[in-house]
Amino acid sequence: MNRWAGSANLRVLNLLSIRLSTKYMKTLRFVCGLLVALPLMAVTCNRPTKKVENPLLSSIKLPEGFEISVFAKVDNARSMALGDKGTVFVGNRDGKKVYALVDADQDGVAEKTYIVADNLDTPNGVAFRNGTLYIAEISKIWKLENIEDKLQNPPKPVLFFDKLPDKEHHGWKYLAFGPDSKLYIPIGAPCNNCNDSEKDPRFASISRVNEDGTGFEVFAHGVRNSVGFDWHPQTKELWFTENGRDMMGDDQPADELNRAPKAGMHFGYPYVHQGTIIDSEFGKGKNPADYTPPVANLHPHGAALGMKFYTGRMFPDSYKNQVILAEHGSWNRSKPIGYQLSVVKLKDGKSVGYSTFASGWLKDGKAWGRPVDVLQLKDGSLLVSDDFADLVYRISYKS
Repeated sequence: MNRWAGSANLRVLNLLSIRLSTKYMKTLRFVCGLLVALPLMAVTCNRPTKKVENPLLSSIKLPEGFEISVFAKVDNARSMALGDKGTVFVGNRDGKKVYALVDADQDGVAEKTYIVADNLDTPNGVAFRNGTLYIAEISKIWKLENIEDKLQNPPKPVLFFDKLPDKEHHGWKYLAFGPDSKLYIPIGAPCNNCNDSEKDPRFASISRVNEDGTGFEVFAHGVRNSVGFDWHPQTKELWFTENGRDMMGDDQPADELNRAPKAGMHFGYPYVHQGTIIDSEFGKGKNPADYTPPVANLHPHGAALGMKFYTGRMFPDSYKNQVILAEHGSWNRSKPIGYQLSVVKLKDGKSVGYSTFASGWLKDGKAWGRPVDVLQLKDGSLLVSDDFADLVYRISYKS
């Protein structure tokens, strides 16, 4: 099987194909496709991959000068992380796999897709640091060392941390290393609305551990469910998105963009929502002033997930150090909302604007795509994962 995947043999095959009729050429291509797709192979085929086209991309609206294209096709593409050598790692919530995407010629399209881990329990979160990929299951975190040098033959995952709750509701994780070299791990509330955190303070939090897996601690309390965060490039403070509770009507509470400049802050859940609304079940006797309000209220039930501070040089200067976030889209609202990318403009740590950056995944009231995470590449372009259309997009700018 490996001899058919080798680039040298494919060159021979291409030379031979010149002398064959169209009928036999199609047959050879079909056989090659079958052989290289066998499950033992990590990469689909060691040959140039045709650019993936999606006719619905024409419905995406972006500011003038911006373009969107398909970077790769990935089943249930969720959280993303960037390796030191440019490999894009993609987690998966509904499946069991973690993928690695390689754009060796840097043309904006990944030529190769590898499976670097399999048979995991909801491996949504991925983070990369010092050559090692970290993968979060619901209750465990694994690591793959020197993974960018072993994409074709990935090592067996090594257990990094196993002291996380095993609840599946909001149990999928996001992962990222902070400027303090600690690994940050959100642990969602195991419900729509409950006070389980009073019994187990790990719930409804953003926690962190040292790079060696020791020193677990809760960093931020009262966070219902965060699936995206980043650190301000200048202040090094943690900022994160948070999904508000459901079943309070179409227009409340809002999702939130929060700022945590220090450890130990409480952001209100389940007692206070969006900084002002006292919960009817758990908020009795609570004062909103006792909790940290959001920097910005986002679309109610829009499911704000991945976010990044844009620090690249490709986009116009007005995007520098501003928040670009993915809104996955509502499920419990009479009129759908979200299904877009938004920009939150900041000044001195405060929001001075919240606007749509990319829209069009919601067409005639029905979604054909749902943005999940955003990732800035080294050239300044932006990747966007979509777990509904099973795609990773690339957004670029041409002046």
